[in-house]
Amino acid sequence: MEEPIAAENLRGSADTWLDAATESLLESGIESVRILPLAKKLNLSRTSFYWFFKDREELLATLLARWKGKNTSNWVARTEAYADSISEAVLNVFDCWFDDTIFDNRYEAAIRSWGQQAPEIATELADADTKRIAALTAMFERFDYAPVAAQVRARTMYLTQLGYVSMKTTEPMNERMARIATYAEVFTGKLPTDREMQRFFARRTPAAV
Repeated sequence: MEEPIAAENLRGSADTWLDAATESLLESGIESVRILPLAKKLNLSRTSFYWFFKDREELLATLLARWKGKNTSNWVARTEAYADSISEAVLNVFDCWFDDTIFDNRYEAAIRSWGQQAPEIATELADADTKRIAALTAMFERFDYAPVAAQVRARTMYLTQLGYVSMKTTEPMNERMARIATYAEVFTGKLPTDREMQRFFARRTPAAV
């Protein structure tokens, strides 16, 4: 048991390197994600990196896969979550706006910044956008919206949130929360019931409410 622990102390682990890479990406952008600076950050040898990744390109591919697995997969999952009404369904997706464990807005912004420098990443982003909008469209269609109306509402909802991410919009949380019901009404054409809003707020932390 002691040998594996000692080895991990000397080399770190794949997750150790990936977490450090993610932190550097969020703080300083993709150009900061380089092996030697990460090794210094972790107080590990540069060569220990190669126990877990073939090269920097493999690390970057893993960073991208982590983003897909978190932001896109979770977004789609929220569109498919159980809901009795379209208002409740939209409020389920709103969880992505307020919970970084579901949808990490900083990670999203960092990947989009990377995409401005790398055409292959821009292609990945376009694919993610298509999947997310398709999932929202299917959600609206599930509640009997006509196909064109479903797509337009889905695009409006998605591009609104993307605007928050891209513009790095900040506003007092109590103000944004106070507008949630109106946002839902704009996107769906229906005002959520008090009970639906209570269920949504119950998922938020006391500080957020």
